[in-house]
Amino acid sequence: MSSPVISPRRTDETIEVLRQIEDRVLWLSTAIVHHANRVRPNSSGLKVGGHQASSASMVSVMTALWFRHLRLEDRVSVKPHASPVLHAINYLLGRLDASYLPRLREFGGLQSYPSRVKDPDPVDYSTGSVGIGATAPIWGAVSRRYVQAMGGDAGSGRQYSLLGDAELDEGAVWEAVLDPAVSELGEVVWVVDLNRQSLDRVVPNIAAGKLQGMFAAAGWQVITVKYGQLLQELFARPGGAELRQRIEEMTNPEYQRLLRLDAGELRQRLPGVGPGADRIAELAGQVDDGTLVDAIANLGGHDLAALDQAFASISDDRPTVIFAYTIKGYGLATRGHPQNHSALLSPEQMRELAGRLGTDLDDPWRGFTEDSPVHSLCVRTAQRLHRPEPTPRKPPAVPADFGRTPSGSASTQASLGRVLLDLTREAPEAARRVVTVSPDVTSTTNLGGWVNKVGVWSPDERRDWFADDPETILHWRERPSGQHIELGIAETNLVGLLGELGATWSRWGEPLLPIGVLYDPFVERALEPWSFGTYAGGQSILIGTPSGVSLASEGGAHQSIKTPSIGLEQPGCTSYEPAFAIDAEWTLLAALARLGRPDGCSAYFRLSTRPVDQALAAVPADPAARERRRRHVVAGAYPLRRAHEPNVTIAAMGAVVPEAVAAADRLERAGITADLICVASPDLLYRAVRARQGHEQADSWILDQVFPAARATPLVTVLDGHPHTLSFLATINRVPTTALGVTRFGQSGCIEDVYRHHGLNADSIVRAALDLTG
Repeated sequence: MSSPVISPRRTDETIEVLRQIEDRVLWLSTAIVHHANRVRPNSSGLKVGGHQASSASMVSVMTALWFRHLRLEDRVSVKPHASPVLHAINYLLGRLDASYLPRLREFGGLQSYPSRVKDPDPVDYSTGSVGIGATAPIWGAVSRRYVQAMGGDAGSGRQYSLLGDAELDEGAVWEAVLDPAVSELGEVVWVVDLNRQSLDRVVPNIAAGKLQGMFAAAGWQVITVKYGQLLQELFARPGGAELRQRIEEMTNPEYQRLLRLDAGELRQRLPGVGPGADRIAELAGQVDDGTLVDAIANLGGHDLAALDQAFASISDDRPTVIFAYTIKGYGLATRGHPQNHSALLSPEQMRELAGRLGTDLDDPWRGFTEDSPVHSLCVRTAQRLHRPEPTPRKPPAVPADFGRTPSGSASTQASLGRVLLDLTREAPEAARRVVTVSPDVTSTTNLGGWVNKVGVWSPDERRDWFADDPETILHWRERPSGQHIELGIAETNLVGLLGELGATWSRWGEPLLPIGVLYDPFVERALEPWSFGTYAGGQSILIGTPSGVSLASEGGAHQSIKTPSIGLEQPGCTSYEPAFAIDAEWTLLAALARLGRPDGCSAYFRLSTRPVDQALAAVPADPAARERRRRHVVAGAYPLRRAHEPNVTIAAMGAVVPEAVAAADRLERAGITADLICVASPDLLYRAVRARQGHEQADSWILDQVFPAARATPLVTVLDGHPHTLSFLATINRVPTTALGVTRFGQSGCIEDVYRHHGLNADSIVRAALDLTG
């Protein structure tokens, strides 16, 4: 394992100035949390929260990075609980007004965790969902390279991730580290805050060596910053070798306990009972009290010279991870305590800290004097890191309708590939901005034709060894101009990359139209990171296919039930479940037109592999009537059939629309006439209902067009998913209703048997209608 252990360089004037900044950053970050909890009025009495100890462990690392090594083209993801440190640094650089410092976690103030879209000061990556912020710079690096390869000006620069050691427990971290493409991203740098504490305890066995070996095996450069200058000097004295061995072999809890001792207690406990105890005791007796207490806490992650050397040692030919040994709560009265995660310093402790750091609790936001070297360094750093706002490029126009009417039998999943190919012919500028991403399901989700057309993206061109194989259907041509990115089987990687590809319009002014495709049952696995990417300003289209129990013979294990309601409930996103190929085309084009813009939004599509007779769509031939149908589809629903005097209304969505049509025909033969509504987006319909009730801003005209009060009748809803997704439709006109759908785990079998088992077939719809109409 290659893991150079960095030793500190000698102290010079630069380090002394950095130490003054380090002290001020420690003070500001601690005071920000203190003011929010102990000074600002709190009428509700609810906990405000904040993390003084977690911030303190990152102060040295962030001081060294920002004030010595960071460049304007670099981007940094800051661990969630260190957000006060980021705000303190932004304040010292003149990027944050002092009026915000007392407003941590206040409405309209500084956010709980770094937020690109909500914080008033510069934030490169939104963090807060553990593990997602850690991996985001990896996908940011891929996105930057992609934009650069397509001719955009995304520059260069490193992608830093500052993460807590507990975040390495997240599976998403290792899914990202182990993806084959990541080992080629030399601009990626992770700094692990190795403080060996979780929320509740000191972790008994952090296994740093094992972690370092795992990164090294994945092709990363591994740098360890373990001991600071004071400890290094003690190690060089007689008895120092024994002291080092004693510390190396000590468990994390035992070491942490030493941090809480005064010098007398430390001299008793530090030697231990091993064969070198006498020599350690002799060494400890030669050191004054203050030096001994300081030395035992003198780890490399708090030694500015050691950190300086570590950052200077980064090689750009592969990803780098720096393990910085730190102490949670370093510099505070709570340092090293196992329950310091959310602990707050008392007012007395804050006043003592202010005196030690040369600040004033009564004037906490006081800046440096303008004629000081510290102020000069802040000014120079601010100038070096000044990043002009990118000039946003307007997204290319996306057509609303290709003007063709699908015929024969087709599935909505198959229409996805056709829409993308049609886009290359009808709107090549828009098609050039499309980038598709898949976790190894490209061919099985009907992207094969698109991939054959546009190629697979790779930083370097690679030979396709199967190009001359006549039996090869999917041609894997990897080149910088490719527009499809293939990842390993890890849905969190897929949506992490989607979020960053969807943010290029705001990072570099280069809008992309990213589409991620995965099996619909795994949307739930990917939902949290995709949702967080949307929260952070990433705009993308997530396509789940195939969906529902319509998979039939492919088995119950891969049948999705809850995803339709997920689409309805997900903020920052419009969800669609089209029934016909033309509906899929219109809604996909509408969703693409809303990407890469300040007022844009993401979309989620639920598609099916079930072939459906496209004649059932009855697309109007008249151009005006066709456009009216398109507008209804994109707005959420349209009347597929209208009865002269309806007795019942059937609202169906997605793959089960043919069953609804068959049920309407049978009911008519029985003398019961039905309006048949095809729902394309329960999400938009629900927003329309809330808008009508005055709860939010949204268009509600679609309700009057599709569910007019004059035609209100008892309502049957049916979909291949949980029935509550459409049950709200009954509130539009307050009518009796029966909601049909899937509430149990799926079964394998032919589609007729599966639909009968779940009550989705025409018989079930007819029975529900008869029950409602008496």
